[in-house]
Amino acid sequence: MYLRNTWYVAATSQEIDRTLKHLEILGENIVFYRTEAGAPVALEDACPHRKLPLSMGRIIGDTVECGYHGLTFDCTGSCVAAPTQAGQVPPGAVVRSYPVADRWGLVWVWPGDPALADEDKIIQIENADNPNWKLVGGDALTCECNYLYMTDNLLDPSHVAWVHQTSFAGAGTEDVRLNIKVTDEGALVHRWLENRDPPPFYGKMVKFKGKCDRLQYYEVRFPSHALNKSVFTPAGTGGDDKNLPDDAYVMVSYHFMTPINENATRYHWLQHRNTDPENEEISQVAAEGARAAFEEDRLVLSAVHSGLLNKVTPNIDLALDSAGLRFRRVLDKLISEEQETAAAAE
Repeated sequence: MYLRNTWYVAATSQEIDRTLKHLEILGENIVFYRTEAGAPVALEDACPHRKLPLSMGRIIGDTVECGYHGLTFDCTGSCVAAPTQAGQVPPGAVVRSYPVADRWGLVWVWPGDPALADEDKIIQIENADNPNWKLVGGDALTCECNYLYMTDNLLDPSHVAWVHQTSFAGAGTEDVRLNIKVTDEGALVHRWLENRDPPPFYGKMVKFKGKCDRLQYYEVRFPSHALNKSVFTPAGTGGDDKNLPDDAYVMVSYHFMTPINENATRYHWLQHRNTDPENEEISQVAAEGARAAFEEDRLVLSAVHSGLLNKVTPNIDLALDSAGLRFRRVLDKLISEEQETAAAAE
């Protein structure tokens, strides 16, 4: 059902602190907290005695004490105290520990084989150290839908013309052919739109006047990380992604979809722009606008999930679904190969 040997976003860095936080990720119950030194920890949220969630217990130093009979576990999941056992720890008193990392203001978790966890595989953000760019910290919401409906949505620029009429959309965006490509990392679609008015969301941020050429670039990487790039140049100067004019406005949005279970997804995002790095008002306007637009997505995709789950007649696919369907086919293959490898190792 899921690709496991990969990093998923669990929470914003601010959400994980010296309290016990329960999260369901890929259908697994996990408890998160930080050590006294500030390092994030992730453990199976179930004491091996009677499966009381460890998140109902308490932190003692860097350990977690179960709230039922005091079994205490360290950051590796090993039991280091069993008060009712006369100093003898039962051999089966262990909980699973998950690799975790802090990066880009987010806490990441690796639900697969711990031996394969490599922090270098966490997505890289181009221009992260460039002082002329501004990275706006992550926000999040929960969508009552399967995560694959969200990857479908993020490989479909056409939907903005109807779902986001007051934000991302621009007149006529639905009439230009999409270029589609499947890579080893995922799938992407892109197109340049020429001589258009900037969409309302970007109108106050673009630094030039008049009509624009606009790049829509939508990429989703396996299993569920997306990168959307919006580029605006003065009309007549677009079309070349690599050689942009000096007054080009670029906004890159990073989207991280973490399956809670098959019916719900936790959605985190970051925004990265090439202008006004010190202007907090613009950052706030951009963040509020993005959340409002993603709330529009949430409403639609929750209804799509419910509609497809309870359908009484067949659904159909459109040409605009091509990239999403191709992405799903390759992801299914990767999941099957991972499961076969795991089974062979047992």
